[in-house]
Amino acid sequence: MSNEPQPSLEKVHRFLDEAGDTTFFGKGRVPILGQEGVSLSFGLGMVKFAGSIVAIRQQVQELCREVEADDYVNRIPSVAKRVQSGGFFFHAKDDAPEVRERLFKWIRQTDCSMEMVVGRKIPGLFAKKHHGRDFEFYADLLSHLLKNKLRLGQRLVINVAERGKTTRNHVLELAMSKARERFAKQHDPLVISSEVVFNVQNPRTEPLLCVPDYLAWTVQRVFERGEMRYYNYVREHISLVVDLYDSGKYEHSLNYYTPKRPLTPENKLGPPMS
Repeated sequence: MSNEPQPSLEKVHRFLDEAGDTTFFGKGRVPILGQEGVSLSFGLGMVKFAGSIVAIRQQVQELCREVEADDYVNRIPSVAKRVQSGGFFFHAKDDAPEVRERLFKWIRQTDCSMEMVVGRKIPGLFAKKHHGRDFEFYADLLSHLLKNKLRLGQRLVINVAERGKTTRNHVLELAMSKARERFAKQHDPLVISSEVVFNVQNPRTEPLLCVPDYLAWTVQRVFERGEMRYYNYVREHISLVVDLYDSGKYEHSLNYYTPKRPLTPENKLGPPMS
């Protein structure tokens, strides 16, 4: 074995957040998909930025300070509450339209892109494939985002938005294990050359997590509501959306969507199948 020092891997950052929820059942294990506050799908979006992460983070921080200082928006309850709790940060679901516009316009002129995997919430599949465990559902989706990053020869730092029990270490490690298994089905596992590190962070203290939050939210609006407005505005920054469990479109990878083959209102989900 050579004693030559191994070259250090290039460190690259990705930023990960989720859209929707992993809830399937209410009391008595009764399916409640599509009811108030319960989504029909769950997705994970991973964003990469071109350029200095430090400089890009500073731009978002400056946008946050502008919102805090602007009398036109800083009295909106969702803004005021965050300011009083330690400082404003962007959060698509809760932000007012005037606030969303600021970040969406910034995203449009920023060199960044997101890959997203969306999982339809199908109770029968959830029971069979994920053993009725929401953390296995989460890990399955995440593994599909990771599997093609394993031979890039990089130290990949995945900055993950902290979202309760699904982002605990054992869940992230399960996703990594699944990603390696999937990779090994198509490639020699000996060619894995990337090191993946998870960095779970609070969106309040990592401003760049607002970008996957916003972009994933636009995709979720298509699947849940058939609403195209936000997605169309930023779709050039959404390089890939995989509708993971749309088995009817597996042939020819028709469940893969790109800016040249975008999502449409037809991607809106109907009542869940059992």
